[in-house]
Amino acid sequence: MEAYKREFIQFLQGAGVLKFGDFTAKSGRKIPYFINAGMIKTGEEIAKLGEFYAKAYFEKVGNKATVLYGPAYKGISIAVSAAVALSKNGLNVPFFFNRKEVKDHGEGGVFVGYVPQAGEEVVIVEDVITAGTAIRESMAILSHVEGVKVAATFVMVDRKEKGQGEKGAMQEIEEEFGFPVYSVVDVYDIIEYLEEDPANEENVTRIKNYLAVNGAKV
Repeated sequence: MEAYKREFIQFLQGAGVLKFGDFTAKSGRKIPYFINAGMIKTGEEIAKLGEFYAKAYFEKVGNKATVLYGPAYKGISIAVSAAVALSKNGLNVPFFFNRKEVKDHGEGGVFVGYVPQAGEEVVIVEDVITAGTAIRESMAILSHVEGVKVAATFVMVDRKEKGQGEKGAMQEIEEEFGFPVYSVVDVYDIIEYLEEDPANEENVTRIKNYLAVNGAKV
């Protein structure tokens, strides 16, 4: 396993972002592990998370300037931290996020931060994709921004789960909307990491059993 993947998984566990147990995903699936960016709660942690996203951005997108979009609520802090990390590495990009409820006073509107202009490319930064529900919601929101193209989506973990059919949720999103979805690590990296310690045998077995049912077949 690459060193940065190990470092990232250790970071997720240490920050309480990666947890094992019985959870319900936004898709409604009962899952044996959970990725919750809402557990990031210190300046050091959010700065570190932004650095991982920035590294993935430079690796996949390069020095190309885009606009970062962080879906409320967890995507907000990710977008801010990623933008800060990118700026520290010489790429100053704007960011914006949505309100859960449209503001009807003051400046109004559903978005906060930079307003993308026609022809600009947007990169969505999320915590995780399970069945693709959250990304489809983001695309519905972004459809109100005229002339803007989504260039890519970045998430922490590719769960390697099937979406609405037998294909992987991330693959379905790519095919449906025409942009790539990138992850820092995937669930098989997590399994490989856990298998190094026999104490994790139960969690490994539960995740493998879950993937046997819900894992992408294509």
